[in-house]
Amino acid sequence: MFYGIINICWIPFAGFVSFLVLLSAINKSVGVRKAYVNILLRIFEYGRVSIESASKVNQAIAKDKINVDQTPGVEQVDGSDAKESNEATNGSVLITRDVVLLPEAQESAHDKTNGTKKEEICFDFENCLDYVKSGVEAIIEDDVTSRFEAEELKSWNMLTRTNRHYEFISWKITMIWVIGFAIRYTILMPLRVLVCFIGVVFAVVANAFVALIPFRFLRLSLADLSFKITFRLISSSLSSLVIFHNKQYKPTTSGFCVANHTTPLDVAILSTDCTFSLIGQRHGGFLGVLQRALARASPHIWFERGEAKDRHLVAERLKQHVSDPNNPPILIFPEGTCINNTSVMQFKKGSFEVGGVIYPVAIKYDPRFGDAFWNSSKYSMMQYLYMMMTSWAIVCDVWYLPPMYRQEGESAIDFANRVKGVIAKQGGLVDLVWDGQLKRMKPKKEWREIQQIEFANRLKSD
Repeated sequence: MFYGIINICWIPFAGFVSFLVLLSAINKSVGVRKAYVNILLRIFEYGRVSIESASKVNQAIAKDKINVDQTPGVEQVDGSDAKESNEATNGSVLITRDVVLLPEAQESAHDKTNGTKKEEICFDFENCLDYVKSGVEAIIEDDVTSRFEAEELKSWNMLTRTNRHYEFISWKITMIWVIGFAIRYTILMPLRVLVCFIGVVFAVVANAFVALIPFRFLRLSLADLSFKITFRLISSSLSSLVIFHNKQYKPTTSGFCVANHTTPLDVAILSTDCTFSLIGQRHGGFLGVLQRALARASPHIWFERGEAKDRHLVAERLKQHVSDPNNPPILIFPEGTCINNTSVMQFKKGSFEVGGVIYPVAIKYDPRFGDAFWNSSKYSMMQYLYMMMTSWAIVCDVWYLPPMYRQEGESAIDFANRVKGVIAKQGGLVDLVWDGQLKRMKPKKEWREIQQIEFANRLKSD
């Protein structure tokens, strides 16, 4: 009886797996995910309208209650005065950011002091008011901390992790939320785990087989195909819908593909359309299995962050990799940490010093279907994957940008900032100069010294 059930289930399961691998190999879709996303958009819009209507009704009830409870002797505020007061409140901006203390380059700060003769410093209390103002603004809302929190949604997406206590605002919204909860946890999640498992098993088996092929040309072609199939399966396990723009600029030769970083899934998203050599920190667990599987057939670079000598070896391996035109481009996220997809933070200069062509790529996720940002200081990798498996979908736009080269006389820092500016502009992201590692460490001592020098120069000029 038991073996009979296995024999019956084996045929449709094998057909399902073969169908998934075939679609991933030819990079085609039957249109289910696109239709699914369109249905979700209609549900979200209906929920938004229902929530706004219910909120207006509740506000009207509360207003009527206040009017009933109000005593006749209470003086009423004149409408024109109230309007003027509201306009005055709305017209004032709490944080103007007209004076923002940014981490300038250290050499520029020294240039300001070199060659200047000593002058008498005249201190006045009002000289420090700009710094006090900037400090108060940073306490209220700084430019760094908000980049490591979930992006704020304009309307509720029927997920309790973005809950504003809307699921019980009306019985219709409650029914939609309950049905959605049941679908996500009883249908989508098990199916997604299965498809992701199939992708990892395919990566292990296919790359082990490809690594045994002695002919280099055939081995590289099959490694390219198995790489794309692996990440297309993993991407489809999250119901991802990726729209690629400007495909004429897609990386084709050896070099560096540079992109903004929101989630470890950035690798899977980009690898569905192009083959890359990956570089990054060695991991254990799920990511470790995938890393070791990929490294069997493709030239990837893994290193330990805590080993400085190993990082020097990585720089040498980068140069060797770029020098071989047969190698695929290296995918790098110069921010060095995940940002919540509202901004682009400081790019590390390492990959911009090696030389070679830079292929900029901008990635913008749609947070309505699920927050793709990985807050590594709050969630472990398994917790994050669980959240992604129980989200609605991963929807994003990817823009390939024209290749860029380091100009004559341009420093690696200036080149990195130029590339960062192009990515931020295309993705509609805020271009910030702050180091993303500030979420794990204190500001550098050099930054404080630069501001001290700048303050001293302001006193001299006054």
